[in-house]
Amino acid sequence: MLTCDICREEVMLEEDMKTHLLLSHLESDLRCPLCCRSAASYDELCFHVTSAHPEEPQRAQGPDHLTSGCSAPNAGGGDSKRPRTSGSTWDTDGEATPTCSSGRPTQTDTSDGRCSSRGPETRPESAGSCNEDRNETTSEQLRSSSRKGDANSPNLTSTVPVGPPLTRPVLPERLLSCPMCDLVCSSSFILQEHVELHLQDQGSDEGSLQDTCSPAMTSAEASCLSGARSFKCPMCSSVCSDSSSLQEHVELHLDQGAAVDGAGSSDLRLATQLQQEEQRRRREEAQQEREEFRKLQKQFGLDGRGGYRRQMERTMERAVARGLLAPADFHCKRAELMESLSSGADDGGTRTQGVLRSLSDFYQTEVRDCVHVWLSADTDHYCSSGGDKGWGCGYRNLQMMLSSLQSLDAYTPVLQERTVPSIPRLQSMIEEAWKEGLDPHGASHFDQRLQGTRAWIGATEIYSLLTSLRIRARIMDFHQPTGPGDTHPCLFDWVKQYFCQSSRSSRLPPRLIQTSLPPLYLQHQGHSRSIVGLEQRKNGSLCLLLLDPGSSSSDTGKLLSRDTISTAIRQIRKFPRSLKNKQYQVVAAEGVLSADERQISILNSRTLRAERIP
Repeated sequence: MLTCDICREEVMLEEDMKTHLLLSHLESDLRCPLCCRSAASYDELCFHVTSAHPEEPQRAQGPDHLTSGCSAPNAGGGDSKRPRTSGSTWDTDGEATPTCSSGRPTQTDTSDGRCSSRGPETRPESAGSCNEDRNETTSEQLRSSSRKGDANSPNLTSTVPVGPPLTRPVLPERLLSCPMCDLVCSSSFILQEHVELHLQDQGSDEGSLQDTCSPAMTSAEASCLSGARSFKCPMCSSVCSDSSSLQEHVELHLDQGAAVDGAGSSDLRLATQLQQEEQRRRREEAQQEREEFRKLQKQFGLDGRGGYRRQMERTMERAVARGLLAPADFHCKRAELMESLSSGADDGGTRTQGVLRSLSDFYQTEVRDCVHVWLSADTDHYCSSGGDKGWGCGYRNLQMMLSSLQSLDAYTPVLQERTVPSIPRLQSMIEEAWKEGLDPHGASHFDQRLQGTRAWIGATEIYSLLTSLRIRARIMDFHQPTGPGDTHPCLFDWVKQYFCQSSRSSRLPPRLIQTSLPPLYLQHQGHSRSIVGLEQRKNGSLCLLLLDPGSSSSDTGKLLSRDTISTAIRQIRKFPRSLKNKQYQVVAAEGVLSADERQISILNSRTLRAERIP
């Protein structure tokens, strides 16, 4: 239990005692100890004492007496039994008149509120010395009380004037608490001075702290001040008693931080290394993709190296450089090339005619091991030239099919041109079919452009061109092997059914069946050929007869001679074991479309699908 030294009130906690002293004694009843002037706050009282009485005498008393030179009357007023204190006298009006230690009364100057002696203007030296000493004691005691913030200390009790309440009403003031200790006060001036004491001279130890204290400060005051100057760690919530302990504590934080930084640097290096490896791997993958894409562009003729015309000119230039072609012949051939390109018709330089007639004669007279042989309508063979070598097989097979269609009366109404188009002209015709709405997906694959390129074409482009010419076309997709050894027996069976549709009579078909059907376009990965016939052997096996654009005109010409046809025909025979690609596609022309049927085929080609077998 704590007891107030002023009013003897008992409280439980030290914090409650501080609040009691502040509200009951420090703020509610403040008067100047030298001139008994009332003050609204402790801040105002300190300012008045330091400014109005810089040299007035002040005698320090013991802890049981007040050090102020006057005492205010009680709250009731007019009581003649007022307590007397040394150094002051009471006048007839009940006002306390402060006196110097020599006993001379003093008067208050109304101009500035200072106390002046009523005696002679000249004072003895001893009086001045007394005033200076006592003024220093009062200022030091006030500062000491503001430093400590301890309401129970004797000095704080001695500086609190005891008397009646102020003659003017005291407004309630906002309480301010020190952010570094438990002090609570209402004056910002006192709080600022108190906090500055916390902040100044943090590097000094406790001995230096004692040197800065006033000699009149008691051990309790020094202990309170030392407790207020605790050192809080800026990196955690720990509180140290002195600066050296705080320094050691902070150094431990820094050492741990350095260790963490070292581990963090190692992690950062590892993360950076992993990131660099990932970026290098991505660059390599991107480079590999670009290389593969360039290879595909080159393979499919989309690398911007020019089309049929440019390749033909370079081929002739190389022939001139090697001495295989005279300069005069070069200019003649170049002129013929320009004329063919301008007319849109193939120049016939790679065409071989009469192949099917020669095969028909051969099977009628020479072959004895075949039960049945089916041949397509008359078809001319077109081989690759210097202008399309390596990429023109699809166009050459299309030329073979068109040469056969032009010879059939059923397709005469839709084929106005009686000549086979050149490769650049076929490219233009396919582009026109795309513009009509055929196969938009395939058109986007070629970016709507074939002319001037070496782009490969396949079954869908053949279908688009035939449909635009009002020729009914079908795409059969043999998407997987159906026989032993990755063979395609279903393909051979379907080709047999195709050729047998022209001889569905009850009579036994003859050994040689010359049909009026156009050849079939056969596509597989990387190449295409034309099916112009089918053999059925005595053992039941089937054999396709294929014309290859890759065969030269001289090799195909051997089929026209009776002396060489028996040997040359081996090159065009293909048994099931010879066709082992994973997938094959066949395009068949099967009649003429009406205008409405053509429009329906154009609409259906937006999602073009082949007939899959099986």
